[in-house]
Amino acid sequence: MAAPKGNQFWKLRSKHGRDKLFNSPGLLWRVACEYFQWCDDNPFYEVEQVKSTVKPYKDKDTGEVIFPNQFVELPKMRPYTLQGLCLYIGCNVKYFNDFDKQLENKEDEASKDFSEIVTRIRETIYNQKFSGAASGFLNPNIIARDLGLSDRQELTGKDGGEIVLKQITGMVVK
Repeated sequence: MAAPKGNQFWKLRSKHGRDKLFNSPGLLWRVACEYFQWCDDNPFYEVEQVKSTVKPYKDKDTGEVIFPNQFVELPKMRPYTLQGLCLYIGCNVKYFNDFDKQLENKEDEASKDFSEIVTRIRETIYNQKFSGAASGFLNPNIIARDLGLSDRQELTGKDGGEIVLKQITGMVVK
């Protein structure tokens, strides 16, 4: 059954639209820092076999033969990601990007503060990934693709024109 014509039921709503995730820029930055700290405190682990020969030995107290672990867990840097941050704060990347776009042309003080924090979050994520890849802690190829970095070289002929191939011997160039 449809609502009656001319109804005013919408006025009875206590709120309209989705609640804001953050009431202040400071709270957004604090939660982002919590996520960054969580990434630092929870690295990935790589299991690697010990390269030297480890011999079994007897425990002095019990006389039991102990076989040392031949594998070791090495902590690996966990990269900061916008997707991870969004999962941490309970939204998706589209919501975060739309929120950022809404702040672009606003002149009020709160929008400027939020915009500054969103920019700082993006720069922190970029810097951590770039530094981790440059120092060898993260895979440089994957991070370069993720950050949009590329090393392209375009080959052209004289004055930016087409490359001309000349036949040197009796071979056919195709």
